[in-house]
Amino acid sequence: MIFLYVLLSVYILAVNFYAARLVKTQREEWENGEAPVGNGDSKLILAGLFGGALAVYVCMFVYRYRLSNFLLMIAMPVLAVANSYLFYLGFRGIYGFF
Repeated sequence: MIFLYVLLSVYILAVNFYAARLVKTQREEWENGEAPVGNGDSKLILAGLFGGALAVYVCMFVYRYRLSNFLLMIAMPVLAVANSYLFYLGFRGIYGFF
């Protein structure tokens, strides 16, 4: 049982780290002129769906990047609440495989 909790914790940390690095990388590419704005919206949404929505949302404010995008500013907080609830259920052991 403890192994599954450790595995879930490592998953949460890894996905949030990846999401934060993704926002930082997109910001740096945009500043250097290598990629247009909005090139990686699907990657950000996918990272949010996998559990990194809170990291994406916070990093958007930290790096001041994509704050005018209506989809990301609405979807990320909603996904962050859903992710937090699912992680809570995972740690509580509500899922069938825990």
